[in-house]
Amino acid sequence: MKNFWFLFLLSSIVLGQSQYPKDYFQSPLDIPLQLAGNFGELRFNHIHSGFDFKTQQKEGFNVFAAADGYVSRIKISEIGYGKAIYITHPNGYTTVYGHLQSGVGNVEKLIKREQYKAKSYEIDVAFNSNELLIKKGDIIAVSGNTGGSDGPHLHFEIRDTKSEKIINPMYFGFDALIPDGKRPLLNSLWVYSLDENTIVNQSKRPISVNLTLQDDGTYIAEKISATGKIGFGVTTIDYDNVSWNSNGVFSVQTFLNGKPDFGYQFDTFAFDETRYVNALIDYGRYKKLGQRVQKLFMKNPYPLSLIHSDATNGIIEVNSNISQSYRIEIADFFGNMTKVFIPIQYSNLPAKVSEVPITSKYLVKTKKENIFALDNVTVTMPTDTFLDDFYMNFEVKNNVAKVHEDVVPAFANFSVSFEDSLTTEKNREKMFIGLIDGKKINYYNTKRFKNSFTIYTKILGDYKLIKDGMPPKIKIDKKIGGKWISNMNELQFTISDEGSGIKSYNGYLNGKWILLEYEPKTKKLIHRFADGIVDEGKNDLNIVITDNVGNSTIFETQFFRSQKP
Repeated sequence: MKNFWFLFLLSSIVLGQSQYPKDYFQSPLDIPLQLAGNFGELRFNHIHSGFDFKTQQKEGFNVFAAADGYVSRIKISEIGYGKAIYITHPNGYTTVYGHLQSGVGNVEKLIKREQYKAKSYEIDVAFNSNELLIKKGDIIAVSGNTGGSDGPHLHFEIRDTKSEKIINPMYFGFDALIPDGKRPLLNSLWVYSLDENTIVNQSKRPISVNLTLQDDGTYIAEKISATGKIGFGVTTIDYDNVSWNSNGVFSVQTFLNGKPDFGYQFDTFAFDETRYVNALIDYGRYKKLGQRVQKLFMKNPYPLSLIHSDATNGIIEVNSNISQSYRIEIADFFGNMTKVFIPIQYSNLPAKVSEVPITSKYLVKTKKENIFALDNVTVTMPTDTFLDDFYMNFEVKNNVAKVHEDVVPAFANFSVSFEDSLTTEKNREKMFIGLIDGKKINYYNTKRFKNSFTIYTKILGDYKLIKDGMPPKIKIDKKIGGKWISNMNELQFTISDEGSGIKSYNGYLNGKWILLEYEPKTKKLIHRFADGIVDEGKNDLNIVITDNVGNSTIFETQFFRSQKP
């Protein structure tokens, strides 16, 4: 590890000066850019992979191609990025535009062509380089609020086309459009005891550390008195000059006795590593209190390429009367920095705050397969499902299997199986395993073999084998039966299901399949007459809604419409 930090710092300098073109891509919007979320922001189960540009709390803004290229992929989903367009550029990068309301011009025609070809609202289609060429500044779409969006905005990414790694757009000149002269804010500092023999500030549990702000903007922490292995964590946010909401920081670097020992910087990463955000943060605290403490150590290393560490992995051993100094530097992309100085000394004072008592007999070992069986429930956890060993609360009561609680992150699927010997074969066809979330039941794709039901999940919690015998509901927003509706541009329906959830929806006009766009947030199902399927005069409409266990509801009506001007 001798040359590690020299090579790391050198590579960071090269990256900063970089091969990335500063003036190749234009803004995808023609309004002043404000961020609702930045690159590297820590999100639920993932690291944010681009910029979320605000659209003044409304939909309908023109979205422009950032550079010349071709439409290489269109993905339409009820979740995630919603309606998303991918443009591949000749300079080796691909830009992504998400949560769109619709495409524009030839892009929208391409979307509709593929949806009708697949007879599905949700599609994921790749295109070759001569299918649809795009020029820089072309209007390709209209901004929206589709998919997993919490409000109207445009999600924008830049990826390396070959590796598909996501790259911070700031490197491509967007730093000039989103100025930032403010230091990151340090909201809290935490210290952790990392084994059963460690005591820190007379506690065996994580504790917050008092901070004193200095005149120069740095912080001095209260003295840490410890014995054994300790690590630190921070909660921190950043503001720019124009967005007026908090975002994630660009980098965090720690120094022990003047030498760098642990850090991370949000330059680029791959999608398959992004779930390790749950290892970077104190996951249990986040799930219980909603507080994201970023841990500045790794008890067990995990493959998140953003992290750079020496052999200690950020763990500090305090076992002598030699005092140590620890420093944390938190920076944004522009180099605005907040520093924290933490004195550490040895202490053999006994603990006043003990460890959380262990009440379970079920020990999950990370380096072996774990199989737990109780009553009619079996839980199987493969090797390396979790990063750390832990005692799992496991019980079966009132047909509910309590498989711990969602305070320990899983990084691979484990299985939960129920055996059922009481229900008839006919009823088993309508059964599924669901995760209980308060009053809500989350459906899981359930595999059945005879009287055995199995799901695969990454979430600890309460599971139940449930029968769903109720069909979905559908209601047309404006009655059209027997009416002339020549002045209407679309049909809207509200659909819902109180059991396993909606799996599919298909509509037919005069026997021909029609596109129905579904927005789960509003439970709206929409068909637009501009698709050109409607006949002159009388039309027979048929819609079939099916849930995840096969219950169906059919809506039928007849209406009249003229397409003549």
